[in-house]
Amino acid sequence: MKQFLIQFFTWWNGQTLGTRFFTWRKGQFVGEDEFGNRYYRYTQAQPIDSNVGAERRWVIYNGDADASRVPPGWRAWLCHNGDVPPSEENYQPRSWEKPYVPNMTGTPQAYRPQGSQLSTGRRPAATGDYVPWTPGE
Repeated sequence: MKQFLIQFFTWWNGQTLGTRFFTWRKGQFVGEDEFGNRYYRYTQAQPIDSNVGAERRWVIYNGDADASRVPPGWRAWLCHNGDVPPSEENYQPRSWEKPYVPNMTGTPQAYRPQGSQLSTGRRPAATGDYVPWTPGE
């Protein structure tokens, strides 16, 4: 019952009921990535947008909807930068592509550089290039 209510009232936890129904009714499963995200497509006779074509593509996230968890090959396919999904070709990531790192903004593990008001420890002393303004000078 809890899972049903989560899907009914939230969009950031996997998929909504409307997306689940559309996927069940018209979605063609294309593949799955290493994070468990599942990719679908639906080809219709009339194009939605003449620039994109007649194929609609979408992803059902495994867990929270975090677009940074979509690998580059699948991201290119979702954006219609390629016609062949990575599951149907031998896609190899480039050497410069980094592995996924979750976005920790807003969590206790967020990056806080030295000197930040939120970082732990003592703030470094001023280097002498700053002179505060005082009234009357």
